Amino acid sequence: MAAKQPPPLMKKHSQTDLVSRLKTRKILGVGGEDDDGEVHRSKISQVLGNEIKFAVREPLGLRVWQFVSAVLFSGVAIMALAFPDQLYDAIFDEATVTSKTPIRLYGGALLSISLIMWNALYTAEKVIIRWTLLTEACYFGVQFLVTTVTLTQSGQISMAALLLLASRILFTLISVYYYYQVGRRPKKV
Repeated sequence: MAAKQPPPLMKKHSQTDLVSRLKTRKILGVGGEDDDGEVHRSKISQVLGNEIKFAVREPLGLRVWQFVSAVLFSGVAIMALAFPDQLYDAIFDEATVTSKTPIRLYGGALLSISLIMWNALYTAEKVIIRWTLLTEACYFGVQFLVTTVTLTQSGQISMAALLLLASRILFTLISVYYYYQVGRRPKKV
């Protein structure tokens, strides 16, 4: 007996079948509105997303603060590496340095942080910006505590040291402010 041949497959032309096209677009979510009210025009825009949708709404002055922070970290790092005596003298007012190695290690650590700050200046990713701001806030907070304890133990509180402590409090507050501003959800218009 001869084997029966299956019937030929019929191709469905979804381009001409309007109902099929609408069903396909509905399943893919193309042409409909998403949660933010954005209408996707193509499959590619749906898969890749709209970069404007994910852009960070930057608070006023954020990039200036990032630039100032990067310059500050770089400047203090270079000063600690090249002139450890002068940096120590500026903070602790004419106290003699017993060893330059800890100050130079401090400068190396600050140089590493400054590289992170410089790279964060050129990114648009919200998470990276927030992490660098949190790093700054933690650094300034810890530096404030360590300097306060050291000055209290030594009993030598100078005007320069008080100015340094006040600046550390101010820098911590600015970094925390921007950290929370970048993390806020934008209001829908």
